Amino acid sequence: MTAPIETTQAQAAAQPEAILAGAGRKTIEGRSLGQIAWMRFKRDKVAVAGGVVVILLVLLAVLAKPIESVFGLDPNAFHQDLIDPSTTVPKGGWGGMSMHHLLGVDPQYGRDLLARIIEGSWVSMIVATGATLLSVIIGSVMGLIAGYYGGWVDSLISRVMDIFLAFPLLLFAISISASLQDGAFGLAGLKLRICVLIFVIGFFNWPYMGRIVRGQTLSLREREFVEASRSLGARGPFILFRELLPNLVAPILVYSTLLIPTNILFEAALSFLGVGISPPQASWGGMLNSAIDLFYADPEYMVVPGVAIFITVLAFNLLGDGLRDALDPRSK
Repeated sequence: MTAPIETTQAQAAAQPEAILAGAGRKTIEGRSLGQIAWMRFKRDKVAVAGGVVVILLVLLAVLAKPIESVFGLDPNAFHQDLIDPSTTVPKGGWGGMSMHHLLGVDPQYGRDLLARIIEGSWVSMIVATGATLLSVIIGSVMGLIAGYYGGWVDSLISRVMDIFLAFPLLLFAISISASLQDGAFGLAGLKLRICVLIFVIGFFNWPYMGRIVRGQTLSLREREFVEASRSLGARGPFILFRELLPNLVAPILVYSTLLIPTNILFEAALSFLGVGISPPQASWGGMLNSAIDLFYADPEYMVVPGVAIFITVLAFNLLGDGLRDALDPRSK
């Protein structure tokens, strides 16, 4: 009668060893938050497509000058032989498209549209990126201070945000851009215009970032890791920039991606109104402005910069939406 009991006991004793042996052969690896976010992002094919287009556009803007040099593109070279003198529009159909001018040429002057689109891309990217960085820096600092300290500090900064948001930004940008002459602040020409646009767009758009950072800071300031830092004697600046700011990278990154296309549109609007980038420097908004009077005679001239703006803004928005879904821990 004792033999079955002994056998059962021996089998039970051997089971933990077998489990441990099996566990030794099969290891389970955990994933970091970055890996999980990357897996979510890769599953969103639309966001991936937007990211690919954004990368190509950034490369186009960064390598604009080398591309023009390698392929012999000159955005300011006139080709009067391609213009019909009686109508001032390009000869042939589709705006003078040919193997030498893939997107055609502009009316009156015969300048290559592909070269001007490439030239305008780096201007738009510099202005949009610079303005976004300025907004992110100011908005993040002010939002952190308001959300962490609260009280009268929060009330004061919130009222300042309300004033900035109520300010007629477009009218102010027009007046500033129109009043500044060459030589102001030691700058002239294109450099002056770019710096003015970056300052106006970035300085007056920071409250949007500030409100986002403030709201996130309010939810983080009572967390355990912040209380632990306080108990160890950490001061406000250390907690703000070493404890809270790293936990706000995700929302800041997402909003920055969505803010860039907004700034591209704003720069194009100012150039369209004649107070942004001045001719003969190529800009997408300036090209749209010069195409108004010739829309019926040469509609292709307006379509090219319009499509460039549309694709750029759409790609950044798709990328921003994908990053938001990937970095949001509540997304499925």
